[in-house]
Amino acid sequence: MDNASTDILNIDDVKLLVDDFYGKIRDNELLSPIFNGVIKENWPAHLEKMYGFWQTLLLDVQAYSGSPFLKHAKLPIQKEHFDTWISLFNETVDEHFTGEKASEAKWRAVRMSEMFQYKLDYYKNNPAQPLI
Repeated sequence: MDNASTDILNIDDVKLLVDDFYGKIRDNELLSPIFNGVIKENWPAHLEKMYGFWQTLLLDVQAYSGSPFLKHAKLPIQKEHFDTWISLFNETVDEHFTGEKASEAKWRAVRMSEMFQYKLDYYKNNPAQPLI
C-alpha cells in the first residue's frame, strides 16, 4: 500500500494507478494475450493514452479525446474478461488509494465495463457493424 491513506489527486497518482493496473493486466493469464496481441510493443504509447483518459475523467483536465469503445469493438472479449478487468482495476485502486476520487474511479470503471458489454452484445446480436 503506497498511498492507501490518500486519494487520487494529481497526474502522478493517475500514473501510479495506470502503471500498476496495466502491469497486472500484462501478467494476467486471461487478459494478457488480448492486450499484448493488440498493443504489441506499443505499451508506452498506450499507457500515455490511459494517463490522459483517467486524468480527463478524474481530474477534470482535458487530456484525452476519442471513443474508447471503437478500439474494443472487434476484440474477442466476453463477460469473464470484463469481470477480470474490473477485479484487477478495483484491486489496484484499493491498494494505493482511498477517498472520493478512488471511489469515483471504481464507479466509472464499472459503468464503462457495463456500457462496453451492452454495446458488444448489441453488435453481436444485430447485423449492423460498429462504425469503425
